Amino acid sequence: MGIWNNLLFSLVLLFIFPFCTPDPNDEMCLTHLSQSLQDPLKNLQNWTKSSFTKPCDGFTSYLQGATCNNGRIYKLTLSNLALKGTISPYLSNCTNLQALDLSSNSISGPIPLELQFLVNLAVLNLSANQLSGQIPEQLAICAYLNVIDLHDNQLSGVIPQQLGLLVRLSVFDVSNNRLSGPIPVSLGNRSGNLPRFNASSFDGNKDLYGYPLPPKKNNGLSVLAIVGIGLGSGFLSLVLSFTAVCIWLRVSERKLDAEEGKISQLMPDY
Repeated sequence: MGIWNNLLFSLVLLFIFPFCTPDPNDEMCLTHLSQSLQDPLKNLQNWTKSSFTKPCDGFTSYLQGATCNNGRIYKLTLSNLALKGTISPYLSNCTNLQALDLSSNSISGPIPLELQFLVNLAVLNLSANQLSGQIPEQLAICAYLNVIDLHDNQLSGVIPQQLGLLVRLSVFDVSNNRLSGPIPVSLGNRSGNLPRFNASSFDGNKDLYGYPLPPKKNNGLSVLAIVGIGLGSGFLSLVLSFTAVCIWLRVSERKLDAEEGKISQLMPDY
């Protein structure tokens, strides 16, 4: 009877806490991420090849900055660790990832398009780095995104209007980049019960315009300035023409006087 009780107890435990095998996708994800990042201060000393084969045991993580859920990488928080390098596109292999925070480092290069495959991603924080290139429009595929924080980077190009389709988005910050063009209405002036983003989410991009920022600046001359320049040019031309005529008349008058003087000298005296 005791044997059956023990067996039943084991089956119950197995049902409540299912057996979790290491996921090869997570291993590939972590391996390539560690290769693409540089860790000059050695903050990630336990990020080793042996750890990548089994980074999780149920809800227990063996890697710094990693949180596990049922044997899979659930969250990566590697902020403020003086990391350099780039973001590996193989990060998309961590398919169970719901939060990615690489903020306040010195990571450069583009935001990988492959992040679109993190379909469970809810939080994306890549702020305060040196990321460049454009914001991938493919991020709109990550329908669960609540947070997109990309402030203080060197991102350029336009803000993809597709990001306005993310109905769960409650935090959006792209301030202090090199973005240009109009702010999509779907982000700058959201309707209904969707959270709205104020000017602080877009500040620090000198070529970005549209609500909630001021409208596009007119790089050309204003109508009044054009009219003023036209009138000024016309008046100047008139003055120059008048001056030229006066000079011509004066010269002609002097020549005429000189001719009259010569004629008077040739005339005999009576």
